[in-house]
Amino acid sequence: MKIVFATNNKHKVKEIKDLLPSNIKVLTLDDIGCFEEIEETEKTLEGNAKIKSDHVKHNYGFDCFADDTGLEVEVLNGAPGVYSARYAGEKATFEDNVQKLLTALKGVQNRKARFRTVISLYLNGKQLFFEGICDGFIEKSVSGTKGFGYDPVFRPKGFDKTFAEMDLNEKGLISHRGLAVKKLVEYLNNHL
Repeated sequence: MKIVFATNNKHKVKEIKDLLPSNIKVLTLDDIGCFEEIEETEKTLEGNAKIKSDHVKHNYGFDCFADDTGLEVEVLNGAPGVYSARYAGEKATFEDNVQKLLTALKGVQNRKARFRTVISLYLNGKQLFFEGICDGFIEKSVSGTKGFGYDPVFRPKGFDKTFAEMDLNEKGLISHRGLAVKKLVEYLNNHL
């Protein structure tokens, strides 16, 4: 089976390919010739994931899934949330976003946070959503070189290391994206 993963994030593509069974071939936006920017204009993770899967299905005809992920920090009332990728500005790097977060939490005792991923699947004319949540904490400094985004400062609950200190397999078992993809894979295996 072939399905498009509507993202330009090569890190996410690698994570997803490692989590999906070998009978599911993941195509990227590049693979189908989709080079235009798909604007994420919604104020929810669900809405942004839906925009991307709808765009591919309606413009390219492929069954598709797309995700949107946000880091939700309790003391920041859920921020950066849906704006996680551009928390420090439209052209911000991962490092810029992490530094802005660490600055916002300087001197703050409550470091509770959670990563939340929502996957929108457009398959056989139906649209479904799958959610994965990983609770944890924001560390006071960067630790680890694996992963991407906020991984160097996010320590999942029950662990003594950040996502950036875990290999992909370890992270995939407990991560927000891993949990959402597990639900996606279960659905695909039962409906294909």
